[in-house]
Amino acid sequence: MQAATSLLLAEDDSILADALSSQLRRAGFDVELAPNGAVAEYLLRRQVFDLTILDLDLPMVDGLTVLRNARADHHLLPVLILTAMDSLDARVAGLNAGADDYLTKPFDFPELEARLHALLRRTRPAGSGTEMGQLSFDRDTRRATVRGEPLDLSPREWMLLDLLLSQRDRVVTKDQISQAWMQDRSESGGANSIEVYIHRLRRKLEHSGLSIRTVRGLGYLLETETGRP
Repeated sequence: MQAATSLLLAEDDSILADALSSQLRRAGFDVELAPNGAVAEYLLRRQVFDLTILDLDLPMVDGLTVLRNARADHHLLPVLILTAMDSLDARVAGLNAGADDYLTKPFDFPELEARLHALLRRTRPAGSGTEMGQLSFDRDTRRATVRGEPLDLSPREWMLLDLLLSQRDRVVTKDQISQAWMQDRSESGGANSIEVYIHRLRRKLEHSGLSIRTVRGLGYLLETETGRP
């Protein structure tokens, strides 16, 4: 079963937020709602999201500030601005601050959904499959193979490998791993068990041409081994 796409919706209009959240969930998104900029910043620091929908006119912390701060920590996070500010200056400011797309209110939900999927296609490999080294990884079928041989992965090992692949060329922190694991209750163990799962996954990737490097004080980085076929 394919995991739902996690989405942060930062919107202070409670009526619109509730209606839009319901539509997005029916469309297959796992929605976390932030009613103001302060909550949005907190959630972005604490959780890993696939997408963010961000209003500019947020209370407490404005949307542009949230966006700039998010870009400092999440360089690849797709962000769509959804706002009533439809002037050219507002559009330019939002895109220059790091937004990937800009949609003004009022809007039609099918267009919003299409734009969200377009953002996902830009940041994810084509289709649901990923090829790296000798590893083939398919999120839709939940199948991973090395040199054609299937990998036997526990739910947490699967989530860990998925996170490392989606953030390849970037360090994945222990906090990001812990947040991803919060979706799964089938295995016990907290942050202290991360090293155990990293060790297990390293062993299973031994013949994949990939390695998981420990970046001391930061986290883990999935790399292609040099000099390996």
